[in-house]
Amino acid sequence: MSQKVALVTGSSRGIGKETALRLAKEGYDLVINYARSKAAAEETAKEIEALGRKVLIVRANVGKVDKIKEMFAEIDAVFGRLDVFISNAASGVLRPAMELEESHWDWTMDINSKAFLFCAQQAAKLMEKTGGGKIVTISSLGSIRYLENYTTVGVSKAALEALTRYLAIELAAKNIVVNAVSGGAVDTDALKHFPNRDELLEDAKANTPAGRMVETADLANAVMFLISDAASMIRGQTIIVDGGRSLMM
Repeated sequence: MSQKVALVTGSSRGIGKETALRLAKEGYDLVINYARSKAAAEETAKEIEALGRKVLIVRANVGKVDKIKEMFAEIDAVFGRLDVFISNAASGVLRPAMELEESHWDWTMDINSKAFLFCAQQAAKLMEKTGGGKIVTISSLGSIRYLENYTTVGVSKAALEALTRYLAIELAAKNIVVNAVSGGAVDTDALKHFPNRDELLEDAKANTPAGRMVETADLANAVMFLISDAASMIRGQTIIVDGGRSLMM
């Protein structure tokens, strides 16, 4: 089997869906992962199949290691390989630091940080079968800047970026390239859960030096570059895609 396969977690909508569609257009068969919206995952799958690509839909809460292992076992059984892994699934409790509870912390860290580590372990095992692969995870500016109500997510994304550096070194010998893409505010469904959503959007519209907000396609563009051969010597880096907004924060 020589047909390349890509997994995008949280790919039923938003940045994940945009990236999955771009991968399909580039000739990859896709594994679509979702946690809640089966209908959205199926719609994404239909769009990918219309591009002539095969699709495997897997429901899995990536915050649970047993579910991660089941997902990768299914990928192995159906495709027998994995060439690209995009760690996009994310969640989090949006509250000030002094209002956080242990369950809020555990939930956010499990899905945003722990999932990346244990998915990467399983992905690397499949990638070794074909001599290597590419891994990209999706971070955000909250990893390096203060954002209101963003404590748990920001810390989990900082851990994500640290993991990117460690994995890049440890997986290099297996010919696996690991990097991260960090985005500015993007008007997706996920942003609807932010208590200060309107303020974030107005800030991005008014204060992004590039003259417009970041869009899902901008993040997908960065991901596609990082998985290309042209980026093979970029390792363990977090590429910020924010139109210059963070330079003014």
